[in-house]
Amino acid sequence: MRAILDVVFIILNLYTWVIIANVIFSWLYAFNVVNSHNQFIAMIGQTLYNLTEPLLRPIRRFLPAMGGLDLSPIVLLLGIFLIERVIGLYIYPYVF
Repeated sequence: MRAILDVVFIILNLYTWVIIANVIFSWLYAFNVVNSHNQFIAMIGQTLYNLTEPLLRPIRRFLPAMGGLDLSPIVLLLGIFLIERVIGLYIYPYVF
């Protein structure tokens, strides 16, 4: 059972890095640092969007509009950190 929880930890950790990559990529795209017409860059952006948007969209519905500032990745990261702490403190020690 601990092996399954370790896999869950690894998946949550990888998804955390995907969210961070999506935020950095969106900044680079917004400030025209990356070439938006490059097919490889577009593919990376679409992949990051497809991986993060299903969890970010419901959060965006509940957050108030902040005038161009998107706080939904921060809320999602806090949720992931909460899940990791709950598993680490309350579930993992009691699994044999």
